[in-house]
Amino acid sequence: MLQNNIELDLKTKLIEAGLTQKEIAEQIGVSLAYMNRITKGREQIVNKTFVKMMDELGYDVRLTFEKQED
Repeated sequence: MLQNNIELDLKTKLIEAGLTQKEIAEQIGVSLAYMNRITKGREQIVNKTFVKMMDELGYDVRLTFEKQED
C-alpha cells in the first residue's frame, strides 16, 4: 500500500517553496492542466502495478523527500 498522500505532499512542498502550480508547471515544461490533475489526485504518478507487487510481497511503499544540497 502507498503510505503517502502525494497530492498533499506536493501542495505542501509548493507552499514551502513559495511557488504556484502554474510557476512549477512552466519550470518543468508541463501544462497547468496536467499539474492540476496531479494535485487533485486525478493523475496517478506512482505506478499502481508496482505498488500492488510490493503489497503482495508484504511491503508498504513510502516516498521520502530530501532537500537537495547545492
